[in-house]
Amino acid sequence: MTLLYFLTLFPLVPALGMLLARGDRARDALGLVGSGIIMAVTVVVAVMFFGTGPQSFEVAPGTSHVLSIISSVIDVILCAVILYNARKYKSTLTTVLGVVQLVGSVAFAAMTLPAAEVVTATPLYLDYMSVIMVLAVGIVGSLICVYALGYMKDFQAHDEHEAALRGQTAPDRRPQFLALMFLFLSAMFVIVTSDNLEWLFCGWEITTVCSFLMIGYTRTPEAIKNAFTQIILNMLGGIAFLAGLMFLHLNGMPLTISGMIELSGAGTTQSALLVMPVVLLSLAALTKAAQMPFHTWLLGAMVAPTPTSALLHSSTMVKAGVFLMVKLSPLYAIYPVTGFMVTSVGAITFLLAALMAISQSNAKRVLAYSTISNLGLISACLGVGAPEAVWAAIFLILFHTVAKSLLFLCVGTAEHHIGSRNIEDMDGMFSRMPHLTRLMMLGIMGMFVAPFGMLVSKWGALVAFAQTGNVLMIMVLAFGSAATFFFWGKWLAKLSGVDPTAQNVEVNVHKTEWMALNTIAALLILCCVAFPVISSGLVSPYLAMVFGRVPYVIGKDAMYLMVVIVAFIAVVLLTSFRVSNKPHVNVYLSGVGTDKYRHFRGSMGREVKAEKRNWYSEDALGEKRIGPAGSVVCCSIILFALLCCAWIGPERLAMSAPSVLRGKYFEVRVSWAFLLAPWRLP
Repeated sequence: MTLLYFLTLFPLVPALGMLLARGDRARDALGLVGSGIIMAVTVVVAVMFFGTGPQSFEVAPGTSHVLSIISSVIDVILCAVILYNARKYKSTLTTVLGVVQLVGSVAFAAMTLPAAEVVTATPLYLDYMSVIMVLAVGIVGSLICVYALGYMKDFQAHDEHEAALRGQTAPDRRPQFLALMFLFLSAMFVIVTSDNLEWLFCGWEITTVCSFLMIGYTRTPEAIKNAFTQIILNMLGGIAFLAGLMFLHLNGMPLTISGMIELSGAGTTQSALLVMPVVLLSLAALTKAAQMPFHTWLLGAMVAPTPTSALLHSSTMVKAGVFLMVKLSPLYAIYPVTGFMVTSVGAITFLLAALMAISQSNAKRVLAYSTISNLGLISACLGVGAPEAVWAAIFLILFHTVAKSLLFLCVGTAEHHIGSRNIEDMDGMFSRMPHLTRLMMLGIMGMFVAPFGMLVSKWGALVAFAQTGNVLMIMVLAFGSAATFFFWGKWLAKLSGVDPTAQNVEVNVHKTEWMALNTIAALLILCCVAFPVISSGLVSPYLAMVFGRVPYVIGKDAMYLMVVIVAFIAVVLLTSFRVSNKPHVNVYLSGVGTDKYRHFRGSMGREVKAEKRNWYSEDALGEKRIGPAGSVVCCSIILFALLCCAWIGPERLAMSAPSVLRGKYFEVRVSWAFLLAPWRLP
């Protein structure tokens, strides 16, 4: 338990140090040492876990009560920060939501703090899923902080140059930015190691406010607008989370995840009432995971510096949402209305976000839509509530964390050195930034190429949906995966081009950036190679503990074959090779070549450059065409689930048997089994 406390509190030390340090050298040393210690302790925690197995840690009643008081005070402070910024930038809606959350937080504290016994039941825990998340946050998150040390130097230099052209001075807010990143890691450790929902909520809200401040880092009108979009949408989820906590307390139910799962099988009136807080907590998770109709906040985060995008999209923030859904997944089979909501919203988001990604040429927006889409597939798997689907979801979380963080960091470095994040401007990348391009290609292949982990995980999802007989979900998975192949394939083909006339511009990349990029690339390969070990040593034991059985999704022989192929691809891709010095000859490019490369004289004597360009189909698959429709449908599904809980009554919804929708003038019988799995196979 001491190590868990250390993991939670130690990131605050480099966070505070970043605010006090003067000069890049001091900040670099502090960031490297702090990140190294976090990664080392993370590995030690994982090793000790394998020696002891899952554990719950009792906290002394006095200590537990003090920690709950601290978490309540932090909640109030966070609301004050939100209200201050809302008043400063005159955001009325943010002010209203901030007041609602402040009143709710104070009311909840007034209800729970006088009764110390409420928070004494095993509030800290470490199980197989927690270990996976601790490793992801501690290693990948720390490497992103290391990357930020070098990246933010270039970012600040660019800001200073732009300000000088306007005759102004650019303020240096890097200390605050780097401090927020380490605070983010501390909050994530609270989330993934807390069984106590009150403490988890505190970490949840810290990540929300940190994201708000980091998105608005540049303080441009666009950054401020996007930051408030983020805070408004995430506060809706925060209020839903708080409402779920208040419902649990007012009905005498436990404020712990383990207590909720235990209560769900009791067959009592309380267990029937549990459906309402499960829906509310799931709504909060969908908001944090940027599912429709809340997905726009994640797209707006692209305006922030690249480390923010990587941190929000890969190891933290959005992963907090799907982590909570993983912990609640056993309840989705017991309370079908919650499973219906999570699965439907996830499936629609997965398909539509993948289609919208096709229409994007901005590399960061492609990554953003890909993130939203993959989180949708993870949510759809978790909503099924079957161990096979949860197995696929956990591996999707793991491989998405590593591959997507690598891609975001690669795009950030490329943008600083080629001056653009547009995919169409990445001609000749293999010549301009050869090593970075290989890492970027590795990340892309990790997202969609067999036998890398993401595609294998999707195969697991296909098996799970087939076993449940859900033809509709199989169709969604097929079309969504096809769209995924389309936009990743375009990008990968663009990167593979060679331009012998291009100048190598990656010689000026900072060492801390290379350190982070190379390590995350090695982690991606390691995760693929260790796939059988992760499955048998972490994922399967977790499912056996939670569901009582180990699912059979992919045979070990197939896993070992995957390992061999991945290792071969990695060696071929990352091994250096020399460019041939053989003389070039002019080529015929639908006209007479004017040089040895890509220029030719075409019709009417005009000199033309031969280029390859992608098809984006913005008219058919554009954001404005697809996004609003998906948001309306998903919003309707969420409202349907909430209305069912409030109108029909939790007692009726608790059973998977056909429920009754009774209105004032009518009565309709609805089978939840039909809603959850339409078009079942015979």
